[in-house]
Amino acid sequence: MQERSSFSSRLGFVLAAAGSAVGLGNIWRFPYLAAQYGGGTFLLIYLILAITFGFTLMIAEVALGRKTGLSAIGAFSALNRKFKFLGILASIVPVIIFPYYSVIGGWVCKYLSVFITGEMADAAQDGYFTGFISQTGNPILWFSLFLGLTAIVVILGVEQGIERVSKLMMPILVVLTLFIAVYACTIDGAMEGVVYYLKPNLEDFSVKTVLAAMGQLFYSMSLAMGIMVTYGSYMKKENHLEKSVRQIEIFDTGIAFLAGLMIIPAVFAFSGGDKSSLSAGPGLMFITLPKVFDHMPMGRIVGIVFFLLVFFAALTSAISLMETIVSIVMDTMHCKRLTAGLSVLAFSFMLGLPSSLGFGLLGNITWNNMSILDIMDFVSNSVLMPIVAIFTCIFIGFVVKPQTIVDEVKETDGTFKAEGMFRVMIKWVAPWLLVAILVSSIATAMGVFTL
Repeated sequence: MQERSSFSSRLGFVLAAAGSAVGLGNIWRFPYLAAQYGGGTFLLIYLILAITFGFTLMIAEVALGRKTGLSAIGAFSALNRKFKFLGILASIVPVIIFPYYSVIGGWVCKYLSVFITGEMADAAQDGYFTGFISQTGNPILWFSLFLGLTAIVVILGVEQGIERVSKLMMPILVVLTLFIAVYACTIDGAMEGVVYYLKPNLEDFSVKTVLAAMGQLFYSMSLAMGIMVTYGSYMKKENHLEKSVRQIEIFDTGIAFLAGLMIIPAVFAFSGGDKSSLSAGPGLMFITLPKVFDHMPMGRIVGIVFFLLVFFAALTSAISLMETIVSIVMDTMHCKRLTAGLSVLAFSFMLGLPSSLGFGLLGNITWNNMSILDIMDFVSNSVLMPIVAIFTCIFIGFVVKPQTIVDEVKETDGTFKAEGMFRVMIKWVAPWLLVAILVSSIATAMGVFTL
């Protein structure tokens, strides 16, 4: 049996796990949801959920991984063989997400190159984005580049690849986010957006706002896809688990907060306070923001910095997705990292091709008005992830019991400050919140109501 890889320090684990959590969802999904659901009201609800609901699910998964020293399939099976199916379900999620996520990562690479080469004015034109993604060869080229960069880091290993890249990228990501946020807030007319984003208004409170915040938190923190279980399996026993999870939360929530601060005021300033400009989906990042940068003083520089920031966020999340799949292959097939990495690379390229071609050559393949990429996103994010999380709560709350996780958390120094909250949340609160996410996500996709 091969010796289990591990992070060299708690800082390495925190930065790698935070890098996984900080992704495209933080940079563009969080700001448009915040703008759509009341700004400060959405922000306040999100923060409350992060320190309760999000913390509970994350600490459960990390502790599960560290206790067993195994990736998702092995971890659940090791504690109860009847729940091996849950590990398999959790493992399917990154297998589905990683290929189409890399397609979007390729789009980010393309736009970074566009701003670097001075073609910003072209990117700001109507039809530029749709024209690009409807092509055949060009999107596949950028998708392949992003996929290859991710594979190189993962194949290098946990300490030499993932940890080293995370230690470099995460501090830079924070600095870049701060730079753009500060600059955006100094633009004429931006303060209206700042006030809207930071000031809670009880009139904006609704069930939909809570569901939107809960769903964003759930997806943003890389939960229910085996990632935190896998990263937890690389965590040393002497590293304080509770403190580590809190620090990951601070990173993830902090970047999401700053992303809102850098996007909402800027768009407000250049749209005259029109919140509809913060439209959902890729339109915000690839259509609206290039227009904003094109009319902004120092727009090209800010655009380069922004897309570099988005590239780092996308890459760190993609690394965690691929590492989860590679870890599962290594654990189940008992093969070397290089073999597993190359196999996952080839498989992910083939699985990602339909998503890349789904806006052009395969554009006629749709379901419920969703493209191939949207379908993959719906199945993984809106259906499988909530189901995995619900069963995880049942597994920990009623099968192996919360004490199993509590004992693992206390392994380092005998303390678990949030033990009481964890026990209540994992058994009686989180499962029902997750059922609400599942029902609302499916209802939204089916057009029953719109979040």
